[in-house]
Amino acid sequence: MNNPLISVIIPTYNRTWALGEAVDSVLAQTYPAVELIVVDDGSTDETPDLLARYGDALRVLTLENGGVSRARNHGISASKGEFIAFLDSDDRWLPGKLSEQATFFESNPEALICQTEEIWIRNGKRVNPCKHHKKPSGDIFEASLHLCLVSPSAVMMRRTLLEDVGLFDEALPACEDYDLWLRIACRYPVYTTPSPLVVKHGGHDDQLSKTPLLDRFRIQSLVRLLEGGTLSEAQAGAARAVLQKKGRIYAGGCRKHGRDEEAEAITRLVNQTIAQNIR
Repeated sequence: MNNPLISVIIPTYNRTWALGEAVDSVLAQTYPAVELIVVDDGSTDETPDLLARYGDALRVLTLENGGVSRARNHGISASKGEFIAFLDSDDRWLPGKLSEQATFFESNPEALICQTEEIWIRNGKRVNPCKHHKKPSGDIFEASLHLCLVSPSAVMMRRTLLEDVGLFDEALPACEDYDLWLRIACRYPVYTTPSPLVVKHGGHDDQLSKTPLLDRFRIQSLVRLLEGGTLSEAQAGAARAVLQKKGRIYAGGCRKHGRDEEAEAITRLVNQTIAQNIR
């Protein structure tokens, strides 16, 4: 193996309670060619002091608070690696994570993206993922329409893939990963390697997955995907069906909570998009 450089990007905002473990887990990787970039998205806690202790072991980019998509995109733009990997600041890797993925890419030169399996920790206790969260491998597009089946902390990809499909959508305050994985999966296989090499923590209050009304952002993503004209006929049909379902559920929730104008706006958007994209 020629050990191509892997750029690892950790976006963080006010997570000194977890960030040190995330950084340490990257520095403990058995893979020898790693560039670690931590993007501090305007933290107001002790994050700068914590990162300063690592000296030249990592690069720090400091931004005004602008969201995780902007932070990741800045890290990508500043990176130099042939491969890109992401790690959320509340997760950590086991030492062989990057080595297993680098070996996969060496054995599969046509592959552009892969992810590892994960160990899930919720409120300090290990839990088993539900059956519908099981990660598929290969053509995952239709399965990924319903829920996000790719984890940022588990992903590694060739830089050329992001040059092809684009970066994270900075207009989305949440579900930005759902959006990117769909843009990738509609065109390329997304592979999963067998070992659980990411420890994924959940249950804390500042998780983006706890952002209210997440389906609103998934609906926005599906609308743009259908309007982009890149989907096959079968993919577009599947996307329309999921968009219609999500729109109906979201509008129903809006009406239940007295947001009738929002319900009508979402319904119009969904119906208009579907009508314009029926082939």
